Formats: sequence, C-alpha cells, structure tokens
Amino acid sequence: MPALHVAQINFQLVPDGLAPGEIFEKWPSMVDIAEVALCSGARISVIQAAPYAEKITRNGIDYHFIDVSGKLAATHRGRSFASLLDSIKADILHVHGLRFVEDAFAIAQCLPELSIIIQDHADRPPPWWRRSQWRRWYTAASGIVFTAPELALPFTTIGMFAPRTQLFTVPESSTGFVMGSNAIARAETGLHGNPCVLWVGHLNAGKDPLVVLDGIAKAMPSLPGLQLWCAFGNAPLLAEVQTRIERDRWLAGRVHLLGCVPHARIEQLMQAADLFVSGSHRESCGYALLEALACGVAPVVTDIPSFRILTGEGSIGALWPRGDAGRLAEALVTTAKNPPTRQQVRAHFDAELSFTAVGRRWAGVYAQVIENHARRIR
Repeated sequence: MPALHVAQINFQLVPDGLAPGEIFEKWPSMVDIAEVALCSGARISVIQAAPYAEKITRNGIDYHFIDVSGKLAATHRGRSFASLLDSIKADILHVHGLRFVEDAFAIAQCLPELSIIIQDHADRPPPWWRRSQWRRWYTAASGIVFTAPELALPFTTIGMFAPRTQLFTVPESSTGFVMGSNAIARAETGLHGNPCVLWVGHLNAGKDPLVVLDGIAKAMPSLPGLQLWCAFGNAPLLAEVQTRIERDRWLAGRVHLLGCVPHARIEQLMQAADLFVSGSHRESCGYALLEALACGVAPVVTDIPSFRILTGEGSIGALWPRGDAGRLAEALVTTAKNPPTRQQVRAHFDAELSFTAVGRRWAGVYAQVIENHARRIR
C-alpha cells in the first residue's frame, strides 16, 4: 500500500528578492514542520506561494513554489493550487495558518474530495463583522490543530468552527538542535555565569523583557554569579531595556545584549546556557523554548498554554505567572539551585517533542481527518 501523500501549503507569499534556496534559511520552521510530518511515515510535498515558479527536492520532500503573481482573488489562486494538488495526487491538504481559510475554501471548491486540515500559527479570530463569512469558509476543514487546547478557545467560544470539525492538539514543530558539549559551547561563544541564563526573543511588549529584567534583578542577591545573555531580533523596547540595565546596580555588567544572532549560532548559545528564560504573554508554540529543551537547557518560562504543553505542565524546569517579576525571581532561584540535568531535559524532549514523537502524533491526526472527511462526503 503506498504511503499517504500529505501536501503542506504556505499561503504567506515569499518576500520579494528572496530566491527559492534562500527561503530555507529565512524560514527554517517551514522545513522543520515538513520534516516532522515526514516522520509520520507519510510522503510530504510542500506548496509555497511565490512570485515565481520553481521546484526543489530536499531531504526527500518536494518543495513546489507556485507563481501567484497577479492573482489577487482567492478563487484564482485556488485554481492554481488545486491544479498542482490534483496533478501530484495528494491525499490530504495541511494548511498553515487559520487566517488563510479563504484560500483553503477556494481549493476545497475545486477539489471537494480532498481532506483538509488547518494548523494554527498564532492566529486570531476575525472581527465580528466578518465572522459569518469565515464560519462558512471554515466548513472546508475536517480538522483544526492547535499546540494546546486553550488556544482554540478564542475561536470556539464564538462558534467559528462547525460542530463536526475535529480539534486536535499537536506541538507546532520540532527542531534538529542537539545537546552538544556545554564546556565547548562556552569556550566558543564566550558565555559564562553561575547560572548562565539565556533569553532568545524580540524586545517587545509581548515578550515582556522589562519584567524579566526586574525578575533577574530580584534574583541577583541569591544568585550573585548570574549572567543574562540576550539574543533578539526586533527591538522596539531596546532603549528602555538599555536604560533599565544601566540604572540598576544588580543588572549593570551582568546583562549582555547580543542583538540579532544567526539561527545556527543560537544552538551554540543554548548549549552554553544553564537556564532559558522567557516572559512571553502569548505563543502559539514557542520555537525558542523547543530549541532550548532540545539542547538540554532548563526552562524558566511563563505559565501560558503552549509552554505548559512543551514543559510537561512544568515537570521540566519552572513556570511563573506572566508579568510577575517576584515569582520569576523565585523560579530562577529554585531552578538554579536544584536544576534538572541536561540529560533529563533532553530525555523529555526526545519522548514528547522530537521529530519522531511529533511525527507519530501527526500520523494519528492525518488518519482521523481522512476518515472524518470520507464520512462527510458519502
């Protein structure tokens, strides 16, 4: 019996000037999510909206870049995508992003026998005046996937999905990061500290770096050897962060702003760290946390739905209430003084969050969605 053929589709258009080969570096999650699904035992094809047409085969996965230039209407784009899906004989369509439901519906109109599942990627419900139309579009999906059950509530409490639509929980992705050697990583990166604490995330209100700095400062009397290293991309709060560091005797000289770091370098930073800290108020998954767990770093992260899932309800590391610097300080001190071993953290990752573990989850989801859709169209 031939393997199930899953087509994953990204409707987010490739940025202008970005060549097909460059997209793998720019959007590493596109590759990771496809390779996670490959571990389900299915055959995987990826379809990517682009301003050009190209096909690249990488690690056994065909990446189809579809030229949607000039196709402003979802119905027009839908015909192009449906034509390819029909030609490659896909069994199920795995759509990335709940906000792209109009495009998914357009494809369903062309290929009504094709099973469709939509995966959440930090999406939000539409404004009230568009909800009736979106409810109709969501009927195209036989299944919707979230990292954590609570992330579905903004949609389900306003009745966005049909009663027959199945809801699933699967971690959004995985990562190929490895533990490596802590000593070698420290020597190569220059990171140090007792504990050595790492932050990876934007310096914006949603990540709450100022509260994290307050928590770090409160923990310093109990952890005088602590050093915090911050890798970040977008930084609208950079000036406030710098001022906060300069004016606090506990932070000055102990907080290091690394700025934007290449993704490959992040792995070394995590291998060098003892603790990973995050102040996020909301995440659809938490890629940086996934990567930290893969590297064996104990997490001290906010008590939000996706982080509860990734840490096994806080069984690995510590969870603290978002916005509460005092509780963050307590969590840092407790975890630093009695941390899980790197091997324990990695064992949790291997069992629950690795490509193999998440791939098994997807295998079950795909099978259920196909069965559910078959019942609908009989």
